[in-house]
Amino acid sequence: MQTPARLAPLLAQYDWATERLLARLTGPDMDSGDGERVRVIPLSDEEYLWEPVPGSWSVRRHADGPGPGATVLVGAGEWGRDGGRPHPWPPPVTTIAWRMAHLTEMLTLRAEWTVGEHRRHEADLHYAGDAAGGVRALREGVLAWREALTTADDEALDTVGRSTYPDGSDAEDLFLDLVWWVNQEVLHHGAEIALLRDLYTHHP
Repeated sequence: MQTPARLAPLLAQYDWATERLLARLTGPDMDSGDGERVRVIPLSDEEYLWEPVPGSWSVRRHADGPGPGATVLVGAGEWGRDGGRPHPWPPPVTTIAWRMAHLTEMLTLRAEWTVGEHRRHEADLHYAGDAAGGVRALREGVLAWREALTTADDEALDTVGRSTYPDGSDAEDLFLDLVWWVNQEVLHHGAEIALLRDLYTHHP
């Protein structure tokens, strides 16, 4: 199917943003933004779970319970993501693991509730306790959402509630608006992950 003209720039932006993010996590190098290739040290397990400040929200073993200020560890496996509502104020600082889990969850479940079986929730997901597993899950989420995008024609872009993801306003939104929203989430959290990588490299 030919990509609708309105979707093409957003799809290109998504591809570029996710390619840079995954390269920033895995190496061996990445485009610095001006065509120069810069060396990247692959994300380690220690860095993945590094807490930049005391009380950071993260991904933890269910056996250890939620972190400070969290009321639940979301997820079905050995590991869960700190969560709970209402969120503390001010919002907690989060680890690279938490931010990767959040992005993975958003992409995976929005694809599920757009072109999938419309049944899984965050409580059904298995979160990774190691960097390699986190990267693998994020890559799978990136591909799942991209598949949902490439099935959209012009009519689908103008459909309200094409995604019925229950943990957002998806059921009330034009699909084209949702595509824009997901892109800014990838850019936003991808930049945060990149900054945390820089801080980790330079922390005492």
